[in-house]
Amino acid sequence: MAQITVSNIKIDVERKAIKNLHLGVYPPNGRVRIAAPLRVNDESIRLFAISKLSWIKKQQRSFATQERETEREFISGESHYFNGRRYLMNIIPTTGKATVVLRHKHIDVYVKPGSSRKHKTSVVAKFYRNYLNEQIPPLITKWEKKMKVKVNEYAIKQMKTKWGTCNIEAKRIWVNLELAKKPLPCLEYIVVHEMVHLLERHHNNTFVAYIDKFLPRWRALKSELNKSPVSHSDWDY
Repeated sequence: MAQITVSNIKIDVERKAIKNLHLGVYPPNGRVRIAAPLRVNDESIRLFAISKLSWIKKQQRSFATQERETEREFISGESHYFNGRRYLMNIIPTTGKATVVLRHKHIDVYVKPGSSRKHKTSVVAKFYRNYLNEQIPPLITKWEKKMKVKVNEYAIKQMKTKWGTCNIEAKRIWVNLELAKKPLPCLEYIVVHEMVHLLERHHNNTFVAYIDKFLPRWRALKSELNKSPVSHSDWDY
């Protein structure tokens, strides 16, 4: 991926088989990316970036003041997010099976006394994964009928830079484990986004037309996803 600098702002440039220039500023650090048609020359891309400087800086200022989820220690009294809500963590010693229980505004994590941070992290991750495994299949079924496509398989994994991905040939979608922390409509937006790739591989005008048709609120959901507390990862949606 190429890179240009405009007014001390580094901008990633990715050339694609698309018709128009597309500009994005991404949380958490305000990374800037331009997707450009193959035929557009470097000078035209630079002029486009210059024309959007005011908007770019506004978005970066917004991300700089955004609530951010710092690195978690998995200790009592710490804030954790689930389904768009914030919970206070209680670490509760137990000799029984490790588990997670939501109780009012608390997330109770039952683990053996002296459990390591790594173990507590894995217990909570399993809780998140189980939740996503409950939510994703009915969403896929719903949108398979609407889109008239078939998803052969889905999987959940921790991803550093993507909310989701789609393997078009295998008809398999991957969903980021972090989405368990976000509001349920945001999860649906990502599922729909990835399934639309089964109709159109690229993020071009055809892709946008499909997602406009199936999920007219997608822009608001994308904004909600990026406004909700973000971690240190460099999300790309």
